Amino acid sequence: MTDQHDVTNKAVRIRIRGLSKAFGKKIVLDNLDLDIHEGESLVVIGGSGTGKSVLLKCVLGLLKPDSGSIQIDGQEIVGLNGSVMESVRRKFGMLFQYAALFDSLTIWENVAFGLIQAHGMPREDAHKIAIEKLSEVGLGERFATKNPAELSSGMKKRVGLARAIATSPETLFFDEPTTGLDPVMGDVIDRLIVQSVKELDATALTITHDMDSAKRISDRIAMLYQGKIAWIGPTENLETTDNPYIHQFINGLLEGPIKVSVTNTDRAAE
Repeated sequence: MTDQHDVTNKAVRIRIRGLSKAFGKKIVLDNLDLDIHEGESLVVIGGSGTGKSVLLKCVLGLLKPDSGSIQIDGQEIVGLNGSVMESVRRKFGMLFQYAALFDSLTIWENVAFGLIQAHGMPREDAHKIAIEKLSEVGLGERFATKNPAELSSGMKKRVGLARAIATSPETLFFDEPTTGLDPVMGDVIDRLIVQSVKELDATALTITHDMDSAKRISDRIAMLYQGKIAWIGPTENLETTDNPYIHQFINGLLEGPIKVSVTNTDRAAE
C-alpha cells in the first residue's frame, strides 16, 4: 500500500503460535509464529515449495496442522469443523490463484455465490449487490450475464475479487493474485486489492512470490523459509534490511543462505 501505517498498536486479528505441518518426512511449517493485526495488509513471500499455500490453507481451516494454535479474533479455529467453522468462514473473502469461477454460473451468479449460499440472501438482493461489486472492480452490468469462458484472465481475476468482497468480509485472503497476468493487468489487480481492503477496512493476508505485487499491496511483509518466518517488517524496510534471506530472495541471487532443492517432494508444500 502506498500509505504505510503502524499497525502494531492495533488488536491482533489472526494469531498463529507454534504452527507445524509435515507431509511424511517433509516438514513444511516448523513451529511458526505470526501475528496479523486488524486493518493491515500482510504479504507472505517465499519461493515455490516453502509452505505459503499450506500456511494459507491452515488459516482457512482447509488443512489441519499437526500442532499449534490459530486464533481469529480470539477464537481458536484449529479443530473446528462443521457449522462452527462455516460461521468463522462467513467473515472471510477469498481471491483464488486462478479466480476459480464456476463455469456453470453466470458472472453475477459467481459474484453472488457467497451471498446466496452462505448468507441465505434472496437472489434479487444478491443480484443488486453483485452488480455494484462488478462496477467497483471496473466491470459494468453488461458483463453480468456472460459466462466465465467469455472473459480474459484479467477479467476473471476482477470477477474473483468482486466475489471476495461481495459479503463485506472482515478478513480477505489473496492466493498469488497476479499469477498468469501480464505486468499491466497485475498492476490493475493490485490497485483494486488496495482499494478494496481500504474501503472495507479489512485485514488482508496474501501469499505471493511476485515481489512487485507484494510491495504494492502490503503494509508489512513476512518471508517464509524452511517452515519459519525468516524476516518480517514494514514494506518500506524491505530494501534496506541487512537480512541475508531477504537480500538473496529479492535480488534473485544463487549465493546465500537460501538453498534451492529441486525435488518432487517439494511440490506438496507450494
